[in-house]
This record gives sequence, structure tokens and C-alpha cells, in this order.
Amino acid sequence: MSSLAQSGSLEQIKLQSNNYSPTNYRLYVFIIIPQLTFDSRLDGLFGSQSQSTSENNIRSLDLKESRFILLASPMAPPRKRALPAPLPDGFTLIDTEKKQWKLGRIIGQGGFGLIYLASQDMEMPVGEDSHFVIKVEYHENGPLFSELKFYQRAAKPENMQRWMRSKTLDFLGIPAYWGSGLAEHNGTRYRFMVMDRLGSDLQKVCERNGGKLKKHTVLQLGRVLLDVLEYIHDNEYVHADIKAANLMLGHTDPDKVYLADYGLSYRYSPDGVHKEYKKNPKKGHNGTIEYTSIDAHNGVAPSRRGDLEVLGFCLLHWLCGALPWDSVLKNPIQVQEAKTRLIGNLPGSVQELSVGGACTDELASFLLSVKALEYEERPDYQRLRELLSEAGPRVSGGQGRLDLSVPRGAMSGGSSTRGSDWPDRGKKAGRGRGSSKLKPVVVVDEESDEEDEKMELDEARPKPVPPKGVKVLAINGIH
Repeated sequence: MSSLAQSGSLEQIKLQSNNYSPTNYRLYVFIIIPQLTFDSRLDGLFGSQSQSTSENNIRSLDLKESRFILLASPMAPPRKRALPAPLPDGFTLIDTEKKQWKLGRIIGQGGFGLIYLASQDMEMPVGEDSHFVIKVEYHENGPLFSELKFYQRAAKPENMQRWMRSKTLDFLGIPAYWGSGLAEHNGTRYRFMVMDRLGSDLQKVCERNGGKLKKHTVLQLGRVLLDVLEYIHDNEYVHADIKAANLMLGHTDPDKVYLADYGLSYRYSPDGVHKEYKKNPKKGHNGTIEYTSIDAHNGVAPSRRGDLEVLGFCLLHWLCGALPWDSVLKNPIQVQEAKTRLIGNLPGSVQELSVGGACTDELASFLLSVKALEYEERPDYQRLRELLSEAGPRVSGGQGRLDLSVPRGAMSGGSSTRGSDWPDRGKKAGRGRGSSKLKPVVVVDEESDEEDEKMELDEARPKPVPPKGVKVLAINGIH
């Protein structure tokens, strides 16, 4: 794809720049100086004369009257991280506690790894009824390492049980962790983690239902997810990637719902010290673009209020079957602007999205409460649960049926009255899995043992050449 150039005044260039996603294009701005073009003084203005003379000459230009060129240079596609080569059926893994695990067939794959059925029975082949699975990735990959850190720090079984007793809960939707370790096969090193086997993900249910869930089901899911978020938030972590594809039904009890995949979880408050609010344009728009929080659009580190805002966008999507920004998902800036308008005009902006008789008042109140939170503030989870309460039963410990049938007015099989707005799985920008232009690289601080994610840009892309007769005035500095 070739670079795209447009000319105009400074204000026109600013408006034109909004049409280009910063995750897909690198933007350059050039100023045209007609009276100096092809003149020997041009080099003196920008180069050979003293710094003070150059600055004075630039300041003397009337920028409002000058003409500019916006050059949008497409970013090179990222180098794809390959899935690990499959390990042989029956291969034995030994975890850090010296427990042995036998691999069965592959039953799925994630963004970076493979998922196998597994068993502790070394004498028999792994059966189809196995209750365990093992995630396997190349040793150098980051997401599984991050997920292991989350479980080791925040999700120890005894801590989860103690917290559940304190909240009088008999179920908490976090998949059980059974062990982990390293392995080698044919000279290649792998990292693995043993988990409970889960059932289908909610994304498949949504697609089958034409993008929608029944209202009481949406509110049920919201309440059970608030339990999970309150627990992980109390343990210094945020999930940062809540979405239907990461919600799993129980393998033997489909009325239980689990929030899975902590590979992109973030330690927002290490040792009780909250990360400071700081915008970082280089990390802007990170996450699964449909649900990315407004903070994340601004490059701010994930937080509790960010998790809750993402949850609110998910609930709204599941209830309505579409979101107001579905048509501009390829442009993160326009998505951010649409979300900002929605949040800024609450509660009316959400109430007017009511479709097919499904009222959105509860979700409007939920998002309004989240909007009022400060970045470092601890949410009132019980109050949020009350805002999502209605006559429907609570999903907990198998009590109350989770009704995943097709809502009235929706068409099954992936189509509905607004089915074209339902996004395909994997539409993401930035930090989310499957990102089109940035990929997460986990960096471990040897002193603090804390993971920080840095977005690795492809620096090998060719630099654009300015059009003849113009000089560079600013790069990526047009907003």
C-alpha cells in the first residue's frame, strides 16, 4: 500500500488526520514555503544557520496562511508469532510440584498457544471426558507467563476460598489452576499451565443468537462478573480484556460462567501503591477495540474503573446486539469519540438504545455510576450489583438457570435486524490479542519481578520522503 498525501490549511490538515488510524498509519506533516522553494536560503533556514536564526525564521511564518501537506504512511504488518509445533499424543509433562500430566488431543488454540486435553493417569490414554486441559506455548512467549504470575500472586485456591466465605459466596468464576512448568521436545522449550476444563465460550452463543442475549441473562452475567472483578481488584490486578470470547461456560455445569484468559491482566496496584494516571499516546487505543475503555484510548494504564467501563460496554452489546461505534471500528479515534459522546450524555444516550422492548435503564445507571469514579477510587461493587438487579435469578454455584436461548426479535445463526453490526471475533487494536499493528512484549523487572508491557513498533519500515520543495515542520504533532 502506497503513502497517501493531502494538502490544505493547518485546520484542514487537522481534520483530515482524523481519517487515519494511528495504529494503521504513521502521520507526517510538511509545510510548503513557496517563496523559499528552490532558493539557496532554504538550507540556511532549516540547517546550516544558527539554531536561534532558524527558530526566528520559522516563527516569522504565518502558519494560518501557509499551506501544508499531510502524508499518511501505512505501517508495515507485524511479524506474526507462530503457534507452537504440536506435541505428540501421550507426551508427559512434569510440573514444578513434580506431578506428571499426560497430553491428549488438541481441543483448541489461543492467540499464542495450543490447548490439550490432559490426565494424571499415566497408564491409560487421555479420555474425551477428561476434566483437565493444558495450555502450551513457546517458552519465550509472554502471555502465558503473565497469566501464571496472576495465578501465583492473586488466585491461590486458599485465598479465593477465604474471600468467598467473607462474601458468603458459593461460587467464584475464576478457572482453577492445577500446576505449571517448563518442558523440552526436539530441542524446543515450552511453558505449560494446567487448568480446569471449561465448555464453550459466550461469543459462540452470541453469534448463534444473532448477537443478542436476553435482558435478564445480561444482568445475571453482569452480577456474576462483578464478583470476579471485585476479587481480582482486591488482589491488585485488573483483567483488562473482558469480552464474550473470554467468558467460558462450565464443562459439566453450563449454568456456571467463568472469566478466563489472564494473559493480558495488569497489576494496577503493586504492593498497594496504585499506578498514577498518566496519558501515553504511544499506548493509545490498546485493547479489544469495541470495548476498550476511554482511559485505554488515551494510553492510560488499566484500572478498576476501566475494567468496569469495559464490562458496561460488553453488557450493552449483548443486550442490544450492536454498539453505536460498530461502523467505525477501523478508526480508533472515531471509536473513542463515539464512546466519549455516549458517556458524556448519560443516561439518555444509553436509554435511547433500547431495542425490541428491552429497556437499557439498568445499564445507563451502571455506566453513570462508573463514570463518577476517580481513577484510583475503589468502586462500590455492592451498589453496582444492585443497579444490575431485577427479578432474574443470580448465577452462583449452579443456582439459577442461565437462559442462553434466542431473545424475541433476534434471528439465530449469526444474523439479526442489526446482525451486520455484530463484529467478527478478533477485531482489535493495540494491546488486545490479534492486534493488527502492535504486539505486546512482556518485560520482567529483575528487581521488582513486575511485568510491564511495552508496545514494539516495527522500526524497519521505510521513512517517507518529503515532496520536492517542502521541508518537515512537525512529525506526529498535529493534534
